Amino acid sequence: MTDTIVAPATAPGPAALAVVRLSGPDAFRVLRALTPAAASLPEPRRATLVPLHDPVDGALLDRALVLVFPAPRSYTGEDVVEISGHGGPLSSSLLVEACMAAGARAAEPGEFTRRAWLNGKMDLVQVEALPDLVGGRSRALRSAALNQLERGLSGRLAELRQGLVRLEALLVHHIDFPEEDEPPVPVEQVLAEAEEVEAGLRRLLATAPEGELLREGALTVLAGRPNCGKSSLFNALLGVERAIVTEIPGTTRDALEAVVSLGGYPFRLVDTAGIREDAEKVERMGIEVAHRYLAQAEIVLFCIDSAAEGDAPERDFLRELDTPRVVRVRTK
Repeated sequence: MTDTIVAPATAPGPAALAVVRLSGPDAFRVLRALTPAAASLPEPRRATLVPLHDPVDGALLDRALVLVFPAPRSYTGEDVVEISGHGGPLSSSLLVEACMAAGARAAEPGEFTRRAWLNGKMDLVQVEALPDLVGGRSRALRSAALNQLERGLSGRLAELRQGLVRLEALLVHHIDFPEEDEPPVPVEQVLAEAEEVEAGLRRLLATAPEGELLREGALTVLAGRPNCGKSSLFNALLGVERAIVTEIPGTTRDALEAVVSLGGYPFRLVDTAGIREDAEKVERMGIEVAHRYLAQAEIVLFCIDSAAEGDAPERDFLRELDTPRVVRVRTK
C-alpha cells in the first residue's frame, strides 16, 4: 500500500463517459504530471474541467472533469483522483497508460475496495455487499445489498458481539472471583445471557436461505404432462420465444433454464420435458433430468391443460409433489 494504483472505474466498451481512478500517496503528483499547465490542484470534491496531456510527449489526451479527494476522506482512505473523460476503450486505456508512465501501476482486481477495507473505510460485510449491488439482477437483491452496505447486517453482528462479550464477562466473574471477595454471578443469570445470545444467532442464521434466494434466484420448475403448455408459459414469463412450441407432444427433450425478475424478485425458470410413461429413449432421458430439477425446486409450477384436467396420471403425479411449493397453473 505504499504505491499508487490506477484503473478504469467504469465498464469497458463504447459509452459517453469513462471514469479512471487513482489512489495512493502519489495520486496528486500523477495528476500534476498530466496537467502541467495547471497552477494548482483542483479544489477538493469539486468537479473541475481540465485538459490532460501525455507526460511523455505532451500530446493532448482528453479534456475531462477531475475530482480530487484528499486522505482520509475518500473511498480508499488514501489520496484519490477520479477523472471523468470521454468513453470508449481507447480513451480510457490511453489515460491509464499515461498515469502509469507518470508513476502509477495497474490496480489488481478489487484492490481499491481492499485498500478501503484495510484502511477501515468499510468492514468485510460491507465489502461482500458490493458484488450484489453491482451485479444484482433484481430490485430485492439490490435493496438487500444497500441495507448491508449501510451497515444493516454489521449492526446486527455488532449487537451479537456485545452479547458474547457480556456473556464472557459473566463467566469470568462466576469462575474466577473468590466467594469471600464478591458473591459469584448466579448460574441462572449466565444461562439467561447465553440463551439470549443463542436466540440472536439463530434468528440471524434463519435469514441465510433468504439471502441465497435473493442472490441466486428461486429455482422455479415448470412441470406437467407433454403438450400441457409449459413452454408457452416459459416464453410468456421471459417475454421472448426461448423454447420451441409445437402441437406435437414431447417437443421439449432437455431442461431450458433462464433467469427472470418478477415483481422485483429473481427466479431461475426451468422448462422441463413433459412427464409420461410411454416415452422413447431420448425423451426418457429428458424426463430423468426433469425429476432431478423437481427434487431441488423451491417452486413447482404444475401446468394442467384445462381440457384434460383430472386425468389419473396427473392426479398421481400431483400426489407425489403435494407440498406447499407446488402451484397449479391452468393452461390453454
